[in-house]
Amino acid sequence: MGRRSRKQSLAESGEQAARKPRLSGAERDAIARAELNPLSPGEKPLAVKISAGLATALAVANVAFYFAGVEVQGQKPALIGVLLFAAVMLLAAWGMWSLRYWALLGFQALLAITLVIAGLSLMVAGNAAAVILCVVILLGGGWLFWKLIRVLGRVKVPSLRGD
Repeated sequence: MGRRSRKQSLAESGEQAARKPRLSGAERDAIARAELNPLSPGEKPLAVKISAGLATALAVANVAFYFAGVEVQGQKPALIGVLLFAAVMLLAAWGMWSLRYWALLGFQALLAITLVIAGLSLMVAGNAAAVILCVVILLGGGWLFWKLIRVLGRVKVPSLRGD
């Protein structure tokens, strides 16, 4: 490519940049917020349904496994710990189903912790089953985490009715 061609292509790219100004982060955020619509009454996004179902399933499964006599690392877990975890998961499930911001944000925080643990566990996985389990948790949990971000934004958007 000759010198003249390079100058010409640089001039063209400069013209394109001049036509389309680069937006700041705050401007991009404002545009994204303007595009968000609040959830309509009774609307439950798929991510909320999955999250509430997952929290309920975890609560029920933990109590069922306790009474079935399942041991963790050779010991039976404490009943109070199992019931406390089940209560927190059921509260989170109710809060998410009711589209409470605190419940969605709290569940997303638990999901983030789970993703970090699964990622670290993947590095020390000793067999194919452990690798598959970690990858499934990372893919499924990552997808759910990503989908809940938009739901959180839509829950936080004020309603036009002034509720």
